[in-house]
Amino acid sequence: MRHGKKFNHLGRTASHRSALLSNMACSLIEHKRINTTVAKAKALRVYVEPLLTKAKEDTTHNRRIVFSYLQSKEAVTELFRSVAPKIAERNGGYTRIIKTGFRQGDAADMALIELVDFNELYNPNAEEKKTTRRSRRATTAKKEAVVADAPKVEEKVEEPKAEATDSTEEKTEE
Repeated sequence: MRHGKKFNHLGRTASHRSALLSNMACSLIEHKRINTTVAKAKALRVYVEPLLTKAKEDTTHNRRIVFSYLQSKEAVTELFRSVAPKIAERNGGYTRIIKTGFRQGDAADMALIELVDFNELYNPNAEEKKTTRRSRRATTAKKEAVVADAPKVEEKVEEPKAEATDSTEEKTEE
């Protein structure tokens, strides 16, 4: 019986589970999004969100605590240099889990887990590129100026001969 067991064991031993979550957290920090099963994504969210909260304050103590979980210098530096400034004003909910369907081989429920502030499509607070609005008059004026500057080429207009022959054939048939 599993009375009082609060987390998913993922069918692994404790050391295997901690290594799995550590590696997945490093991949998530490095790539900003990863594809995995829904159960692993939910376990990873519980594992990585406290680390992201610790990364918001850059102290030696916090770096050492995060390193004890991740065991990767590159992931820790990436977390404190690029991820932490982006999530500084967010009070929680740093990750998003999007269900993507079922895996082909064993029909496992798959999901995409990503850092919320690094997705430009879903992030409404991201700075949008400023574009200048142009009126139609300006564009037509430019086209006219370009046409006026270009050398003029005379075109020969020929009447289609097929119509003339068709009309004469119809008259002869009647």
